[in-house]
Amino acid sequence: MFSHLGASRAAVAPARGRRSQLTLLWRTAAAVVAAALLAGCMSDRTPVAVAGDPANPSAGSASVGYRSTIAPYTSLRPSTPQPWRERNDSVTPPARPDH
Repeated sequence: MFSHLGASRAAVAPARGRRSQLTLLWRTAAAVVAAALLAGCMSDRTPVAVAGDPANPSAGSASVGYRSTIAPYTSLRPSTPQPWRERNDSVTPPARPDH
């Protein structure tokens, strides 16, 4: 069936010119974009209220805990800050004599 559509389109397309191919391309692109947009509207079919009725005051809820975002922080400074000239000179490689 699909080979018949391809053959008829190949026979008719030169008679219509390039405009029909561009129209087909635009329609196909519009269909793909519409399908992608509608795919974002689909639900994942999970119930909204898994634990029961949200209006029920005796319904249970998950416990709430506190975790600090900076708790494992330790200072990374190995020594007290020094002036930049001495620090730069301490890490500079020794000078080589010219050949």
